[in-house]
Amino acid sequence: MEPEEPMEPYASIGNLQRMPVYQLSRQLGRLVWEIVSRFNYLSTKTIGSQWISATDSISANVAEGYGRFFFKDTIKFYYYSRGSCYESYDWFQKAKERNLLIEEDIANFERLFSRIPIELNKLIKLTGDNARRYGRNKK
Repeated sequence: MEPEEPMEPYASIGNLQRMPVYQLSRQLGRLVWEIVSRFNYLSTKTIGSQWISATDSISANVAEGYGRFFFKDTIKFYYYSRGSCYESYDWFQKAKERNLLIEEDIANFERLFSRIPIELNKLIKLTGDNARRYGRNKK
């Protein structure tokens, strides 16, 4: 008889990495990094660094929230992630208005970005439902 593979605990790194919103936000972060790496110094300093920071915060806050024990803490970080998501979109709009992006950049950003708020809202709802179901919504 072969030994069974141990189950991953709920808050495992493997489970985090399989979350659609985490995967999408990491892809978006890589895309924004590639785009900004082509900017000149002024554009990088004024728009690019802020855009990278906001975009990287999307996945970072998902990861931090995922690692929290209390559901309310988890949800709070998912809301932070959603805020960073829209901040990233604002920097994208500024880069577009200032003609820093090529059409391919715009299409790729919009394709990835359009899915992230939907996935975040699903995650926030699911986490809230679990908090009510398991009664661990204190703190």
